[in-house]
Amino acid sequence: MKTLILLLASFILSHAIFAAPPNVVLVMADDQGWGDTGYNGHPDLKTPNLDALAKSGVRLNRFYTAHFNCSPTRASVMTGRHPDRMGTFNPGAPIRAEELTVAKVLQAAGYATGHFGKWHLNGKNGDKNTTDMPGRAILTSDPLSPGKMGFDEWVSADNFFDLDPVLGRQGVPEKFHGDSSDVTTDEALKFIKKQAAAGKPFLSVVWFGSPHVPHIALPADKAPYSGLSEEEQNYYGEITAVDRSVGRLRAALRELKVADNTIFWYNSDNGGHAGPKSTGHLRGEKGTLWEGGLRVPAVVEWPARITQPFVSETPCSTLDIYPTVLAATGAVAQQQIQPLDGISLLPLFDRQTETRSKAIPFWAHGRDGGGHAALLEWPYKLHTNPAGARGRKKKKDEAVLPTVLLYDVSKDPKETTDLAAQEPERVAKMTAELNAWKASVEKSLTGTDYVQRAGR
Repeated sequence: MKTLILLLASFILSHAIFAAPPNVVLVMADDQGWGDTGYNGHPDLKTPNLDALAKSGVRLNRFYTAHFNCSPTRASVMTGRHPDRMGTFNPGAPIRAEELTVAKVLQAAGYATGHFGKWHLNGKNGDKNTTDMPGRAILTSDPLSPGKMGFDEWVSADNFFDLDPVLGRQGVPEKFHGDSSDVTTDEALKFIKKQAAAGKPFLSVVWFGSPHVPHIALPADKAPYSGLSEEEQNYYGEITAVDRSVGRLRAALRELKVADNTIFWYNSDNGGHAGPKSTGHLRGEKGTLWEGGLRVPAVVEWPARITQPFVSETPCSTLDIYPTVLAATGAVAQQQIQPLDGISLLPLFDRQTETRSKAIPFWAHGRDGGGHAALLEWPYKLHTNPAGARGRKKKKDEAVLPTVLLYDVSKDPKETTDLAAQEPERVAKMTAELNAWKASVEKSLTGTDYVQRAGR
């Protein structure tokens, strides 16, 4: 009898979940570090809305960005593929027009799609006549605009942006007033309300330009930190505005009565860049493959499916967003570009597993095929050629780094104790796996993935 009741409950839950495809809201901060939330123990910063979100969904405690910089990570969110496969190696590097984005797939499945805020995948500056760099409006003529990559509606900047920005509304420059996060949220909410009223499923990508430099916060957002330095007031004030925007988005979804069947996914685009408190005292920062450059805050809320909040220590990545969203919505990619580097996290959300079936690769791709690379195969993280990090200059009296390093990041999140000498077999296995993946990336860079998709 008990088994029958459980089966019936499961059927009812499944029917409720899949009666209508879920809406999707993907929210991303710019340069918010692992330590830059109240729920992760920041000593000064106040983030009540992010703290509330972390208590209501699945808090991904080991969430990694695909890259240590913004444009590459954004490419991974859009495609589920490592940005190196499409040559998006650096900030400002373009996505390839041939890539299949989550917006294109959901658009074809009948979703309304909208992008609001920072884009930074178009590979060039926006309108030079609207405002000083950074954060210029993306224009209609841009061949890699959000509109060209699957978004029906878009109000977007080419890079990070701050107070009183100029953004491109469907490619037409428009001047806005106020904090950049508020402006972005205002536009996202117009889109969400319109789709909710029409009863149409929607994908809303909300990419803030904060807390990226320059840090310029509104006086009211600086006020809670009046006892701190001006620099800290501005930095924390920008995150306070982001936090407020998260609260506004979630409140609107509830008011519109679409919150239960909406996937609300929040994370940052790379590790912190504002000192040890920002990174949570992890090793490294933005621009490095150490934990401080890759591990970021992340929470997913979906009340219809994630019925009980929990904290997960399973390693996850921005690479997983695309396959998870497709699996959750039932949208099928026609002629999916392969390989995908991410996995669906639905089994994790359903508490069916706490392990990851696929390692997470990282690579600061060098022109000669070199560069610092890493592989996270939980709980171990392998580093190869760490001295070959792009732009890295050896400090005076600094010890020379070995060519291979191995850490158990479950016990050693600050990556202080090298285990390579103690684990030669593991090192050999993981190095071979990483090298095989790098070889597949080099093959992708030739364009063969697109030829295979076209069936030629």
